Amino acid sequence: MTDTRNSLIEGFEDRQQAWYKAVAGVFARVQKKDVADVPLDSWRKLIKTTYDGIEINPLYTRADELPEDVTPGVFPYRRGAAGVGAEYQGWGVAESFGAKAKNATVLSALENGTTNLVLQGKPNVAELLNGVHLSMCPVRLNCGTNTKAVAEELFAFADAQEGTPQLIELGASPLSSEVDDSASVDLETTVELAKISTERENTRAVLVDAVRFSNQGATDAEEIGLALAAGAEYLRILTEAGLTIEQAFNQLSFRYAVTDDQFAQIAKLRAARQLWARVAEIVGVPEHGSCPQHAITAPVMFAQRDPWVNMLRCTVAAFAGGVGGATDVEVLPFDWAIPGGLPKTSRTFATRMARNTNLLLLEESHLGHVIDPGGGSYFIEALTTELADKAWAVFTDIEAQGGLRAAVASGAVKELLDTSFEAVRKDIAHRIKQLTAINEFPNLAEAPLPADLRVGPKYVRRWAGEFEALRNRSDAYMEVKGVRPAAALIPLGPLAKHNIRTGFATNLLASGGIEALNPGQVTPGTPEFEQAAKAAKVVVICGTDQEYAETGAEAFKALKDLGVETVLLAGAKAEGFEPDGYLHLKIDAAATLAGLLEKLGA
Repeated sequence: MTDTRNSLIEGFEDRQQAWYKAVAGVFARVQKKDVADVPLDSWRKLIKTTYDGIEINPLYTRADELPEDVTPGVFPYRRGAAGVGAEYQGWGVAESFGAKAKNATVLSALENGTTNLVLQGKPNVAELLNGVHLSMCPVRLNCGTNTKAVAEELFAFADAQEGTPQLIELGASPLSSEVDDSASVDLETTVELAKISTERENTRAVLVDAVRFSNQGATDAEEIGLALAAGAEYLRILTEAGLTIEQAFNQLSFRYAVTDDQFAQIAKLRAARQLWARVAEIVGVPEHGSCPQHAITAPVMFAQRDPWVNMLRCTVAAFAGGVGGATDVEVLPFDWAIPGGLPKTSRTFATRMARNTNLLLLEESHLGHVIDPGGGSYFIEALTTELADKAWAVFTDIEAQGGLRAAVASGAVKELLDTSFEAVRKDIAHRIKQLTAINEFPNLAEAPLPADLRVGPKYVRRWAGEFEALRNRSDAYMEVKGVRPAAALIPLGPLAKHNIRTGFATNLLASGGIEALNPGQVTPGTPEFEQAAKAAKVVVICGTDQEYAETGAEAFKALKDLGVETVLLAGAKAEGFEPDGYLHLKIDAAATLAGLLEKLGA
């Protein structure tokens, strides 16, 4: 391949400079300056930095182009494991079935688009899979401590059929389970299953479950790096138990979480494949550097509140998983975070919508007919390379500590994940990272969940958790009082002037389950003002900075004279008075709302 990185079109530099000037012009208008006084590198203010410290530019051009990589299906598999000319270039549609699932449900799913089965709990395999041909349908277990018993049933079921199973994966994941204390078979049993699986065709025993790392707060680079560390640890364990290095590689598969951060997730899956291939190359078996790469819509992004929004998150995540080159993608039902699902919602409907999300992308959007859809994108290629560098640094750091088990035992992995989780939690609390229906645009009129369903899934630090805990307090208050905890708004000036801040305050308060009582414009000294002031223990003055300068002090004094306990100001600036607190974009909204709920008795 020819490196065309510096082969820029004629006039490229002039076009680039024109773009710099255009951006500077926008900044000049916003800052009300002469464009000559705004530097041409103002575009750098638009750079966003990821949690891995990667700078995302506002524009990528041919100047960012990297040398073209090898074709898909060829080491290092960055562009996908399936090669050019493969019969089907799309990804598998995975769906999970619990121990109580019925055979008819499984068969119906297969008839309607599901291609990969994931068995959970301790099902009766022969009964559940009756009529399923394993030569046509990959099956993976997610059975925790029941893995060995279910594997034996699955082997017996497979042996009773004609033909070779397409792929059987036992899903033993003891190392990643140590991170969150979730149920799994132990290492000794995992090694035993790997030895048995080595003697069988198309059977893999070990799952490097990076979703466990994601669930505890791992960044994209950390998720990959920790997965590589777990994979390397399994290689050492299996070869020490007598397997060859080739056999050990053939016993592993990976599972990653994909969020609604579209481009980052595409890059994550591509980087993960490339780096695992690099591990295979280092130990001398590059031809074994490709293995199944499963993707699942990330549990951390699921919300219990207004769960329908999860459909949007899952659509973006599934797109990223497929375009990123996953072997198969599992879209969790939109109400997955609610125990038993959303009340009065059919399980058939929820699972069908999840399955159809994949099918719409594959068949109606024709993504399944395109090999490596993201390949060649300046942004995706650059992001993949930078993410791979960051992830490799995480991996080598864990290896320098003696491997994953040593790093887990020392507490280093927990510290790493806690630090990353706190960074995200802080951004969500400050509403820098915006979650629709959670810390932005909450639906306070939404019917509350029954009290016994206001419990999130175990082993997952969900992004919405802190704000949903506030909403739960509000629901509990309403169950006793018949109304929600409320704060009164004191709009100063006409609607055109106070509307922006009354809207902001209403939205902010609602994210904590607090109803905003808006009487419309009120003036100190009037009966309407007094009535509004006595409507709640907490009031929020709303208006423009100019209005605050003119009548803010008067309104504040009047409120205090009326005995209002807490007077807040929507904004960050008060003149001539000092409110009891401020509501603006830079506050820790979660902490502020928690304090207000306390004041309101919730």
